[in-house]
Formats: sequence, structure tokens, C-alpha cells
Amino acid sequence: MENSIKIFSTVDELSHFFAELIVTGIQQTPPGNHYSIALSGGSTPRKVFEYLAVHCKTQIEWEKVFVFWSDERCVDLQSDESNYRMAKESLLDMVSIPSDNIFRIFGESDPDLEADRYSEIIRSHVSSQHTFPQFDLMMLGLGDDGHTVSIFPGSLQLFHSNKLCEVAVNPYSRQKRITVTGQIINHAKTVVFLVTGASKAEMVARITEKKDGWGKLPAALVRPAEGQLIWLLDELAASKLDSIIQA
Repeated sequence: MENSIKIFSTVDELSHFFAELIVTGIQQTPPGNHYSIALSGGSTPRKVFEYLAVHCKTQIEWEKVFVFWSDERCVDLQSDESNYRMAKESLLDMVSIPSDNIFRIFGESDPDLEADRYSEIIRSHVSSQHTFPQFDLMMLGLGDDGHTVSIFPGSLQLFHSNKLCEVAVNPYSRQKRITVTGQIINHAKTVVFLVTGASKAEMVARITEKKDGWGKLPAALVRPAEGQLIWLLDELAASKLDSIIQA
């Protein structure tokens, strides 16, 4: 596993770096194949999506991209909590990506049935490596408590599940969610944590520098077996790191 940390002065600079990852990845995708991305929800991804919508309408060959989600809340499609709705309104409606290239999680459906259905969608549309679906790019966020996707501390069995997707429960709100498992995350070619803000600084330092029980946190289990792990941070999120590496 290759592991790197990049620190940026602004979210726009972080977003530009993320866009370049996509552009390069598409260029390296064999002819006839699609570049597969799993998106995440949250405030930082929204800012990144808004940047891509404004600055990358033509720079990214959207017709070559397959878009999936790493997790989704079990809510109606019109809910303000829908990760799909957020990505649709901030990015997907603004660029020329074919509707057939977008594979959303049906948050309004029965959670157990949807976890199984979405697992099959991934198997059917994501290229395989060693007979296992391998995303080209997996976008992840980091919670203040160390959770990532919808796998929270105390639910590590979901990360280690043999399934591609599972039903998770937010321990604070008790809301059900559909989430990919660690199998999918750690099989990806590139996994990117996008983290901004001072509230995340302690958790970033704990995980990346292996401090204070870091190994029991879901985000600490993200270790792509054959791919690369990249942390994209703003200066506030990186403020408690012992060593600083500027991008």
C-alpha cells in the first residue's frame, strides 16, 4: 500500500488536486472501459463537487465515468439527507454525464434488499481484479468519531464483512444506512480521504500517526491491499500533525 498526505491552503486547491486524479485516471483507463468512482456525502465533498461543476465541465471526460456511492442514508430521494440528492444538485446536474452512468443507492427501499441489490450492481458494472470488483477511485470522508462510510466505532464487524454492502445503523440517530464494506474499500486502486476543518484535526493525527487507540477506529482500517491511500487535508485538518508535508 502506498500512503501519502497532501495539505492545501484552500479547499479549491484540494479540489483541483482531486480533479487531476480523476483526469489522470481516465487517461489511464483502457479503451472501452469506464472509470469507476464511489462518492461520499458530507460538507467537504459538497464543496469539492461544486468546484468540479464549475471548473471541470470539459476537463473531465464525464461520458467515461461510472458514478456510484460508498454509502447512503435510508431516506426518501427528496430528503435533504440524501447523499445522492446532494451530489446530483451540486455536480451531476451540472455536467454532461449520461444518466446510464449513474448508479445510485435506493435509500427509500427496504434496507436489506437494497444492500443485496446494490452489491449486484457493483459486481455487474465495476471491473474486476482477481474476480473481485475494483473501484478506480473511492472517495471517503472522516467523522469526528473516526467513522468512515457508514461504519461507526463499535461496528467493526461491518468493515470485515464478506459482503460487498451491508445495512448499518448510525449509533447517535439510530438511522439505518446502506454502506460498502472494507472489502470494497481495501480492494480499490485509489482511496482518497477528503478532510477539512479544525474539528477533524485530532482524529486525523490519531489515525495517520497511530495514536491513542487508533487501531479500533473504522477509518484506521482503510489500507488498500494493492492500491494507494491519499489523505487530502486543508491546513486546519492538518494542524495537529507532528510533521507537515505540503502538497
